[in-house]
Amino acid sequence: MTEAPASQWILFQRDDCQLCDEAIAILAQAGMPDFKSVWIDDDLILEARYGERVPVLRDASSERELDWPFDADKVAAFVDVGQ
Repeated sequence: MTEAPASQWILFQRDDCQLCDEAIAILAQAGMPDFKSVWIDDDLILEARYGERVPVLRDASSERELDWPFDADKVAAFVDVGQ
């Protein structure tokens, strides 16, 4: 994968979320470029949009989203398309 600006990739997650912890491990396994973590717990708009879907990886430049469940191969393909 090629390096992308950190602000391009956003992982929406919750506090104390086992799936979110798994997602972070998968992102590391996939060699994910730097990403920004956004916690949705105290934001009504984000809660309404992502509440049942977290973790969600978003490409801010194209507005594409990769919903859970995903694995390292899906992440790599998603990131490569966003380059």
